[in-house]
Amino acid sequence: MEFTGFNKADFDVFTIDGLDERMKALKERIQPKFKTIGDELAGPVSDMTGKEMYVHIAKHARRTKNPPNDTWMAFCHDKRGYKKHPHFQIGLFDDHLFMWLAYIYELPGKENIAKTFLSHTTDIRASLPAHYVVSLDHTKKEAESLETIDLEKALTRLQNVKKAEFLIGRHFRPDDPVLQDRERFLHEAQTTFSTLTPLYNISMDQ
Repeated sequence: MEFTGFNKADFDVFTIDGLDERMKALKERIQPKFKTIGDELAGPVSDMTGKEMYVHIAKHARRTKNPPNDTWMAFCHDKRGYKKHPHFQIGLFDDHLFMWLAYIYELPGKENIAKTFLSHTTDIRASLPAHYVVSLDHTKKEAESLETIDLEKALTRLQNVKKAEFLIGRHFRPDDPVLQDRERFLHEAQTTFSTLTPLYNISMDQ
C-alpha cells in the first residue's frame, strides 16, 4: 500500500465491533501504513539518536476478546522489543493521532530517569513547544498541555509509583491537514522526534 496519509476511514476502524473484524481492518488499513512510515523514518530517527532504530508494529496478539481501542508503532534501539526501553511512538485512537517519546510501566530504571528529568524541568519546558502534551497512561486518550501540567508532580509520580508512565509529544485531530499529506506528515513526525531527541538522549544516559 502506498502511504498517502491518514484519513477518516483509518480512525473509523475503532468503531468496528468485534475483535476479529477490527483486527482485520487494522491489518489491512493501518499496519501497511505503519510499515511504510517505518521504512521512511527508521533511518532519520537513527541519525538523530546515534543509535540504530528498529521498527515495531503492535500486533495485539494477546487479545482474545476485547478489540483494541488504539494501535501504534514504535522506534527503538532494541530489535527484540521496545517496552522496556525509552522509545518513540506513532499511533491512533478513534479521535486523534499521537506522536510520543514514551516511558511506559515496563521500563526498568524509571526512578533514575525521573530523577534526572526532575533536575531538568526548567530546561524541558524551555526546549519543547508549549503545545506539546503529556500523558501519564498510554492506555487512555487524555493528555495535558506541557504549558499547564504540573511537570514536577508527574515526574515525581514516575519516580515513586511502579506502574507510572510518562509520554510526551503531540496530538493531531483526524481532520488535521498534516495527516492527509504524505510529505507533510513525514516531515512533522521527523521534526517532532528531532525535538524530543535531546530528552531521549538524557534518559538513555541513565
